[in-house]
Amino acid sequence: MAGAFFKSIHSAAPPSPTTRNTKITVVGVGNVGMAVAQTILTQELTQELALVDIQADKLRGEMLDLQHAAAFLPRTNIVAGTDYAITAGSDICVITAGARQRDGESRLNLVERNFHLFKSIVPQLVKYSPDTILLVVSNPVDILTYIAWKLSGLPSNKVMGSGTNLDSSRFRFMIADHLDVNAQDVQAYIIGEHGDSSVALWSSISVGGVPVLSFLDKQEIPYEKEHLEAIHQSVVNSAYEVIKLKGYTSWAIGYSTANLVKSVIRNQRRVHPVSVMAKDFHGIEEEVFLSLPAQLGRGGILGVASIHLTEEETHSLKMSAEAIFEVQKHLHI
Repeated sequence: MAGAFFKSIHSAAPPSPTTRNTKITVVGVGNVGMAVAQTILTQELTQELALVDIQADKLRGEMLDLQHAAAFLPRTNIVAGTDYAITAGSDICVITAGARQRDGESRLNLVERNFHLFKSIVPQLVKYSPDTILLVVSNPVDILTYIAWKLSGLPSNKVMGSGTNLDSSRFRFMIADHLDVNAQDVQAYIIGEHGDSSVALWSSISVGGVPVLSFLDKQEIPYEKEHLEAIHQSVVNSAYEVIKLKGYTSWAIGYSTANLVKSVIRNQRRVHPVSVMAKDFHGIEEEVFLSLPAQLGRGGILGVASIHLTEEETHSLKMSAEAIFEVQKHLHI
């Protein structure tokens, strides 16, 4: 029956057997990287944490700062270095390194500034951890996840991006706030690009198991499509607002990323909207990575949920894929 709900992605590989301690690498010790590292530590997700960055002094400072908190944290071996040899044997490598997004800058405009950086990161990670899973957080995450996949040579199920996992959390929060319920009781997804062309799946939103739009229709409760779109637009703009106010985003993406790491490391088989190889799903013909609800476990992407989309949602998803591919095709990887 499980096969009816989830469809495998192309060129998938079986999960790697492991009988040793868990090791996680975080590349980049900026605001996002350290938020990810701190959350991984406090949630007791690994026995060894490796930090990598090109700024040796800052890197050592961040390592010492975390090590000095040892009395307040679970026992974890924290190491750091500019040499990727320190990452050897990592179960997951989280890539947060990249040029910071500027105020008002589209994520897609970041791609050229981050492409060359990945050429010096991804091959080194795979060299020392050939069985690793790559989790890309750097923006524009969908295109950079594609780049990481091409540079790594790994099976497509071993490479994923943080995608719209955080967007969906923001979406659930706004719907919960609007309906005055707990966000954990809201089932809602944002899919497609992590950015301006993302798609809100209004047709599948439910609260406490009750499909919202069909309930409103049956009860003849009026609602305006413009109001729904305004909520989605607030999700799209929320990261820009945070960047405008504090200069960067960190804590929410840190928790979101640790949430994904937890599902993989502990083989929880939970469904998250993450950036995956989307070819042949919902009529997408291009080799692009964008977010779809996917089941995560020790093998990485275990499958993509067979979720029903309306014609309008399918069209919007294809447009999102085309927007990503339009930039991607000029990379000449």
